[in-house]
Amino acid sequence: MRVSVVGAGHVGATCAQVLAQKDIANEVVLVDIKAGLAKGKALDLWETAPIGLFDARLVGVADDYAETKNSEVVVITSGVPRKPGMSRDDLISANAKIVKSVTESVITYSPNAKIIVVSNPLDVMTYVAYLTAKVDSARVFGMAGVLDTARYRSFLASVLDCSPKDIQAVLMGGHGDAMVPLPRYTTVGGIPVTELLSQPRIDEIVARTQGGGGEIVQLLGTSAWYAPGAAAAQMVEAVVRDQKRILPCCTWLQGEYGLRDIYLGVPVKLGVGGIEEIIELKLRDDEMRLLNESAKHVSEVMRVLDGMHLF
Repeated sequence: MRVSVVGAGHVGATCAQVLAQKDIANEVVLVDIKAGLAKGKALDLWETAPIGLFDARLVGVADDYAETKNSEVVVITSGVPRKPGMSRDDLISANAKIVKSVTESVITYSPNAKIIVVSNPLDVMTYVAYLTAKVDSARVFGMAGVLDTARYRSFLASVLDCSPKDIQAVLMGGHGDAMVPLPRYTTVGGIPVTELLSQPRIDEIVARTQGGGGEIVQLLGTSAWYAPGAAAAQMVEAVVRDQKRILPCCTWLQGEYGLRDIYLGVPVKLGVGGIEEIIELKLRDDEMRLLNESAKHVSEVMRVLDGMHLF
């Protein structure tokens, strides 16, 4: 069984590494437009197999999608970072063209694949992949909530001085500042976090989570890759192993939460069929208001894409 990762940058390579080390697939194919990059990273990773004791074969190719044929899952991490002087519209246009081209190639060789989008701006790039693939929306979804909840839970674990394994949480909405953390659904060993921390402390952690990506950029001068790569790999594992995991994913809404024709982060059941169920929580009025504000922000970006007439 084959899983392919398009984009051999830091995020894509980390995703491939986690997939291989956990033996999630028999073969992991790493694809990149830059000659030698994917092949070199795949070879380097394969040479860790005797040390890490895994069997998953790693293959690296330069823009040759024939090698991805019949992939069970394809992860798309391709895209360019925002450069000085580049407007939001410029970034959307550049990455939309890349994701559109990649998705066309992916579907040509793996028409039954589930597609996980990691490229930014996440919500709108998932929309691009969906419009391009022309398949059931259950098979095209984005990685955002898994990463955002991981950051949220790691921050909580640091503050509470406890194991992150014991923390469960839900975040919804768009990726970035528009995300909607839900402390009411956050537990630590089954205990509501509101019983362990004051509201002002929780608010501080929520704010840090919303700016989590920016914090990494400030420290490194570039965007994160370990956590995003691992988050994407967790989603792949849920699909390949049909785990029926309840995870927050960027998915196509058709009336759920009163929202329609929008890709937005909500809790779902993730299994071999992709998005097997969209879970509707009973949100309070204040939580629903935040979700609608987030949806409004995402819709504005989606309208920018629609105005470019790429489809």
